[in-house]
Amino acid sequence: MAAEFVPLAVAREGRESQLYSKTSGARLIAGCVPLNEAKDKVIMISSSKHKDRWILPKGGIEKDEEDDYRNTALRETWEEAGIFGEITKKLKVVFDHRFQKGSGDLKEKDLDIDGERIPRSEFHLYEMIVRELSQEWPESAKRERKWCTYSEAKHELTKSKRWELLDALNDSSIEKDVQSVFIDQKGNHKDAAIHSDHY
Repeated sequence: MAAEFVPLAVAREGRESQLYSKTSGARLIAGCVPLNEAKDKVIMISSSKHKDRWILPKGGIEKDEEDDYRNTALRETWEEAGIFGEITKKLKVVFDHRFQKGSGDLKEKDLDIDGERIPRSEFHLYEMIVRELSQEWPESAKRERKWCTYSEAKHELTKSKRWELLDALNDSSIEKDVQSVFIDQKGNHKDAAIHSDHY
């Protein structure tokens, strides 16, 4: 069971205490899909690096959170979005297969071991029902937040090419007001509906 969450005024920073997968080397990430009570809207936050891109709150799992990834999910959702809520279920594990960072011959190339692509990150996301939105939170000076319907969130995650977050959103209980788009482990679309969206 997750420890009682105690919000801090300052966000944790740095990667010296981050956890990585022992099998793939992927960075371990946890976060939430924060839904309203009616489950017809989700809160999205602006990316700290790209202000015009909207994502879900998540961040690196640290060594003192290894026993229960929900602790990271609660912490990151507070730090990035100022949300207090109740975790209601664990969503399926998803992977970020975007290009690995590298230089020279490795720049913008996927890396693999024995034909299996190495994910950049392994995501452990949880569905959350939002109970309270704070007016000030650790990253409120550099992030905005907004409520989105499924179709709006789908559009934003598609625009940002965050297929793994869209996969997690599809796995949540949010009311789907348009057809879901499913992504395979290589980031390929499993249906063509996404190509016919007009925003």
